[in-house]
Amino acid sequence: MALLSRLHRFNHRHPWSNNDHYGPWVASQIAASGAHDVLDVGCGTGNLAAFLRRRVATVTGLEPDPRTARVAAERFADDPAVTIVEAGFAGRNPERRFDAVTLVAVLHHLPLAPTLRELRECLRPGGRLVIVGCYREVGPFDMLAALPAMLANPVMGMVRHPTRADALPSHMSAPTAAPQETVSDIRAAASVELPNARFRRRLFWRYSLVYDAPAEDKTGH
Repeated sequence: MALLSRLHRFNHRHPWSNNDHYGPWVASQIAASGAHDVLDVGCGTGNLAAFLRRRVATVTGLEPDPRTARVAAERFADDPAVTIVEAGFAGRNPERRFDAVTLVAVLHHLPLAPTLRELRECLRPGGRLVIVGCYREVGPFDMLAALPAMLANPVMGMVRHPTRADALPSHMSAPTAAPQETVSDIRAAASVELPNARFRRRLFWRYSLVYDAPAEDKTGH
């Protein structure tokens, strides 16, 4: 615990975003699906939206924190292809469907199974859902899996932010919450709500989940 505390203090002095590390990968997954119209849930200050905008036609970002949403809206004020909505996932337009939906470090803020079900319903036929999420560590396997991240995280901090910081940058200061679901919980929920989704553990205490909706829904609509 003392080691983890020291690592935490070091990472605050040399901050870098584990979430932003996955931005290019998420954008490439979305671009590979052929998506044009993307919903980014919990967009923060817009770092992922900026990556997506280079690869797709339009991006709608949902951000429930008012201060963070204002920062994102100001960032894209001159780009009509990016729309920032000050709202959480529940505040979206329930009738609208998207070619793709992204969430990075957001799902653990929401009820797991119902949200996965609703995310599936946000997709147009053939649409893609890409999630990079956080999980609660339990047991020795999770602890062992975290060792590479514990070693790599301070190295990345020194490379990305070599000078000592007095405060976290704005894109890392949005409200956070500790994940409650384990890897097993997430896999189980995904197997029910997102058939054939591709789940993978990732570095820096993250997992990825990619789901492709059927090209045509079962109702034939």
